[in-house]
This record gives sequence, structure tokens and C-alpha cells, in this order.
Amino acid sequence: MTIKKTIHELAQEFPEKTYRQLEIYRDADRQEEAQRIITQQENEELTESQRRQEELEPIEKEDWKKAQARLDYLQSELDRVKRENNDLHNKVAALLDAVDPLEKMRRDGL
Repeated sequence: MTIKKTIHELAQEFPEKTYRQLEIYRDADRQEEAQRIITQQENEELTESQRRQEELEPIEKEDWKKAQARLDYLQSELDRVKRENNDLHNKVAALLDAVDPLEKMRRDGL
């Protein structure tokens, strides 16, 4: 951090400058330092943000892998239930076909 110089100190350093020029010089120094401080704060915030992102990335990847594994499991279970349902449907249809032909005709509405 720079030491802020007073107008008196600037006048001693630059005796050929007018008071107004020294004020402009001092204000420019203040603006430059303010900009430097803002830039430093932004860099610190960016660094903190990047650090947090790096901490979250492995968790997000791990969570994604777990979720994907769960989805795969649920899809395989759904496929199994569909197959079992189709098998049961076919068995019921076969049993109904094996029923007395007269009952079948009644059921079919003939």
C-alpha cells in the first residue's frame, strides 16, 4: 500500500507544479490505488470462487455417477417387471384358450 502524500509534500517534491496540478496528481494517485484495490479484491474473489468450484467438481462427478448407477438399476428393474408382466399375460391367455371351447365362445360373445 502506498503512503498518501499531502499537497504540502507533493509541493516540496514538485515545486514547479501549480496547486491544481498537484491536486490532479494526488487524485490520480488515489484513483490508481483504488483501482488496484478493486482489482486485488476481484482477484481474491475469483480465486475463492475457483477454489470452491474445484472442491465441488469431485462431489458433482461422484453424485452424477451415483445417480447414473441408480438410473441404470431402475431401468433394469423396469425391464424385468415388463418381461414378467408379458409372461404372465401370455400364461393367462394360454389358460383361457385351454378352457372349454363352449366357454370360450360365450366369452367371445358368440
